[in-house]
Parts: sequence; structure tokens; C-alpha cells
Amino acid sequence: MPVSAPQTSVDSLDGVLAAVATIAKPDKALIEGQEVASASGRTFDNRSSRDGTLINRIAACDGADVDRAVASARTAFEDGRWRKLAPKAKKKILHRLADLMAEHAENLALLESLDTGKPISDARNVDIPLAIQSTRYYAEAIDKIYGEVAPTPGDRLSYVVHEPLGVIGAIVPWNFPLHMAMWKVAPALAMGNSVVLKPAELSSMTALYTAQLALEAGVPPGVWNVVTGLGHEAGQALALHMDVDMITFTGSGPVGRTLMRASADSNLKRVSLELGGKSPQIVFADCDDLDTAAANAAWGVFYNQGQVCTAASRLLVEESIKDDFVAKVAAVAKSIRVGDPFDSKTQFGAMISSRQMHTALEYIERGQAEGGRLIMGGQQIHADSGGFYVEPSLIDGITPQNVLAQEEVFGPVLSVLSFKDEAEALKIANDTVFGLASGVWTANINRAMRAASALKAGLVWVNGWDACDITSPFGGVKQSGFGRDRSLHALYKYADLKAVSISFKA
Repeated sequence: MPVSAPQTSVDSLDGVLAAVATIAKPDKALIEGQEVASASGRTFDNRSSRDGTLINRIAACDGADVDRAVASARTAFEDGRWRKLAPKAKKKILHRLADLMAEHAENLALLESLDTGKPISDARNVDIPLAIQSTRYYAEAIDKIYGEVAPTPGDRLSYVVHEPLGVIGAIVPWNFPLHMAMWKVAPALAMGNSVVLKPAELSSMTALYTAQLALEAGVPPGVWNVVTGLGHEAGQALALHMDVDMITFTGSGPVGRTLMRASADSNLKRVSLELGGKSPQIVFADCDDLDTAAANAAWGVFYNQGQVCTAASRLLVEESIKDDFVAKVAAVAKSIRVGDPFDSKTQFGAMISSRQMHTALEYIERGQAEGGRLIMGGQQIHADSGGFYVEPSLIDGITPQNVLAQEEVFGPVLSVLSFKDEAEALKIANDTVFGLASGVWTANINRAMRAASALKAGLVWVNGWDACDITSPFGGVKQSGFGRDRSLHALYKYADLKAVSISFKA
């Protein structure tokens, strides 16, 4: 049990893998509150992004395991062991879970950094704290959920209540494993549902660890199950399951389409999708703080090695300032400290896998072949470590038709495009199939308001990038998906509305 695990430290790297062996059992799924091997007994290798070494083995769950997990979740939902608890009781338990996550934050950060290759400082200071914040936010919201009373004649009372959907299948990505998991699990639990969580095969450890903490906090067995495994096995089985009421997913567009087909082919379960983007930052010449804009342009795409769904991978700069501004961005990018994820001074670590690294490198080559000019980066680095590292890369001269202006790289690649005026900037910004995030840098409030209205995106940030938190809804339009994480809007997507009318003698 995680509660008995010692808090580890990465000050000495020699004992990292030994420490992980004492705090995680990734070769087991978590079903009905028990650690269980996959029904087939199969596992697969979990390798470190940092140096390519084998960390451990992950349970390769398939349809049989998903059946067990869904049955457990359904039984828990129907007998009301969680659903029927008083709001005050559920709130107390989720707050206790947040407390335990805070107590075990160092272990969670270590597991997250080891699994993903992200800097340990980011895991400690961003990922794990935000996962805890999400848990607390939805815990606090539980007893703030009100229904409605409808206007009716004097001989009838009509009211509307929110009821949990039932069994929620949550499929989460590898770039922010626990953070994204709690964006989905916390509101689903807060609304009274049961959950079957399928973490990404490349980053399963924090999901398993935190679900164990949930048991310690008082979440009843069966209410939160975790099945690890490959997407085409465990993920597909969850999506096709006739007793799953909703799939909530963050990941790629092709997988999102597969999930929608699975919904149609099964029980028409609800689907909520966040499918990434090709987000623009638009910098106008009238921006009154180009240094801050340049820092945001660099970190907006290079944070987490560019593996961010809202990565500002398209930089649109007004022609009159383009060369000077790109030089400022390059200067910021060159100052980013690239290195070992376990070095607390590292700002930019390893990519998640060899496959993702080579995908980024291939996009850099294709972008140049289509006329782009490499300003900096573009190469694999630290190859002798065995890990998966790519330099922060900046490519100028990109046209709106270039592959680097149209397709999501999900890597540290910033494409620079220029524009003559506001109309052209907005046209270029909207000229993709995606619509997740966008940014505008201007000192002109009228221009800012026009742009915010015209940009086809679920998120618009003016004079700041990623300037939002758990209180603001997160999601996209067009092929970036539909449905929202974060905020009370996310809470209500895990519920149905029931209208009740009672006739009586007035």
C-alpha cells in the first residue's frame, strides 16, 4: 500500500530504480480495491525516457480485465456505496485524498518524471500540485451542486436534479499523466459516478499509486478501478463496453475518431474528446512588451519538450517586427537548460519515447523540405545517454500550407509565419482543422476584443499564454474535440438532468 511507502528522494540517482520498486507495483491492475495480475498474465516493458533503461513491467490488460473492472464499477454504482453517500461525506473523503497526495507528492513526482522524462522540478512544482488542486476543487464543489425549481401552475411542483451517469471510462494521455487523470476522475467521482481509468501505456505508475491512495482516503473498493494496457486492447475494450456510460478522453485525433465509432457500435455511450491543436500566438507590432511576449512564445511551445496539447507551435508575427522579435525568441530558447530530468536545474528534459523523438525530427525535415529555414535546433542530442532528447527547434519562413503550419508535431518545434495586417493574421490563425488555444499580443484593446471574437478556438489568451487555472473551462472546437475539462462545466458533463413533476390538490 502506498501509505506505508517511504518518501524517496532523487538527490542520489543510484537508488532511483530500487526506490521505485518499493513504491509502485505496475505489473498489477487495480480492480475492486485489489492489485491483480492481468487475466492473461501478460506484461510489457516500461522504459525510461531519460536513458532507455527498463524501469519495470506493466500489466497488459485486455477485454477480460476490462470486463472485471467495469463489473466492479457497475456493482459499486448500483449498490450506492459511493453514489448514495451524503455530499458532506464524499467531500471529506476527496479532501483526504488530496491530503494524501500532498503527503506523497515526492513519490508521485519521482514516478511521473521517471515515466515521462519531464524535469523533476516540473513534476514537483507543476504537475503534482495541479493534480492535487483539481482534487480539492471538485471536493469542495460537491456540496455546491444545486438543482432547479421550474415555474409551474399552483397544483404542480416541477423540479430538476443532477444525477450521476453511472460508469465512466477515462482514457488519459502520457504528457501530464496524473494531472489529466484528476481533471477527469475528480469531477466524475464528485458527481457520484464510478470510474474505470485507463492510463497511457507509457505512463501508468502515478495512476496506480493515486488510486491506492484513494482507497486509503476512504473511496470504497470498486468505485475507482485502474486497468493498464495498450490502447488497441484495454482502451478499445473499454470504449466498446456495453456497460460503460461515458468515455472521456484526451489524446490524438485518430484515436478520438475510433472512440466515436466505438460509441456508435456499442451502446451510444457519451463521448467527451480533447484532441490537441495547432495553436497560434499572434504578435502585433503595437505590443508594448515584446520581451515578455518573446518569453511566452518560447515557453509556450518548449515547455514539457513541446508535448502539450495547447503548445503554441505557430508564431505569427507582424512583418515590421518579425526579424527582431524572432531573434528575441531564439535568445530565450537558447537559454533553456536542457539535460537530465533528475537534475533539479534542468528545464527541458527527454521526450516520452524513441518513436515520439523520431516523429519530431521527421517533421523538422519535412518543414525544411517545404521551404522552412532552420534558425536553431533540429537535432537529436544526448544520444549517448540512451534517452530521447531533441533540441528546442525554431523554423522561420513557414507558409500557411507548410506541414509545420497544419499538423500537430507534439514536440519542441516552433514555426514562424509573418503577416501584413490584422485581417491576414486572423485568417492564418484560423486556417487549420484545429481550434484548441490561441494567443494575441497587442496594446490595442479594440484589436484584442476583435481578435478574441474572431479566433475559432476554445481558449483565447490576450497578452499572456496559458493564463488560466482550474476555475476556467478547458477544451476546443473544430477537430480539437468537444466537451470541457476543468471548472464546474466539467463537473456537470458527468451528470444527467432529470425533471420531476408532482401534481397535487392545491
